[in-house]
Amino acid sequence: MWAHVWGFLYSKYFRFWLKWILRLLTGKCELQRVLGGAEAGARRTLSIGNGGPGQGPRDCLGSVILRNAVHVEEAEVEKCVRDIMKEKKIEQKNTGFKTNLHISLLQISGYKKLYLNVENLRKVPYDSENEEHEEQLIELWNLLMPHENLKARISKQWCDIGFQGDDPKTDFRGMGLLGLVNLVYFSKHYTNEARQILSRSNHPKLGYSYAIVGINLTEMAYSLLKNGALKAHLYNMVSGLPQMEHFHQFYCYLVYEFDKFWFEEEPESIMHFNQYREKFHEKIKGLLLDCNVVLTLQD
Repeated sequence: MWAHVWGFLYSKYFRFWLKWILRLLTGKCELQRVLGGAEAGARRTLSIGNGGPGQGPRDCLGSVILRNAVHVEEAEVEKCVRDIMKEKKIEQKNTGFKTNLHISLLQISGYKKLYLNVENLRKVPYDSENEEHEEQLIELWNLLMPHENLKARISKQWCDIGFQGDDPKTDFRGMGLLGLVNLVYFSKHYTNEARQILSRSNHPKLGYSYAIVGINLTEMAYSLLKNGALKAHLYNMVSGLPQMEHFHQFYCYLVYEFDKFWFEEEPESIMHFNQYREKFHEKIKGLLLDCNVVLTLQD
């Protein structure tokens, strides 16, 4: 009860005077203090942006212009920065503040745009009549199985790389084209690692379906992006607009780390996959809580 009373009194009365005193002493508004005091990357951007799903902007974004700042599109960022500096009576020649605010707003805008791009790709169903889709699927086979020819488009050979049946298109239902693009990206950019993990996935006791697990990890990466859990990672990784490339890189990290995790845990059988998948998911979510986190698979 007392906590609620104190919270009410602070927000309604004390906070205003505290901000006034600090501005008098430092000559800086709250937004200047936040951007000047926080480290570059996630700490700085999360200090002004939405902290996560269901969380609003920081209190320092008191005016309409400031509250709207975290929702601007990339093309509007520069004008938004000028408007904020004008409203807060911050000199335009204060290049340090201007640069920091510009980068943070770009990161916030870029995260939202990245999610939309990932979501749009996820919504594209795999179409066996689409030549580009088919080419990517065949490319996946050639990357993973360079010494074995695919005898037919519909073939039990697909099970050799971890699909469930004769036609892989049925396995892309949940994640759409995003699942295939992720698998191809990992196989193309980390070919040796992909082939090693595929080989390990055929272990007689600890084996698992490589492609199916890969698609499952696409869903994990997608859900973490959707709920805002990847903000700290991406804000630390990219000084500007996060791109699809950075999402793919995070997926590669998940594939590599999950394989290590699976063999370290030594599950009794593949029947316990969901249990260990959730345990791995919780581990990753824990790592992403660190404001300094960067989870990448280095070349």
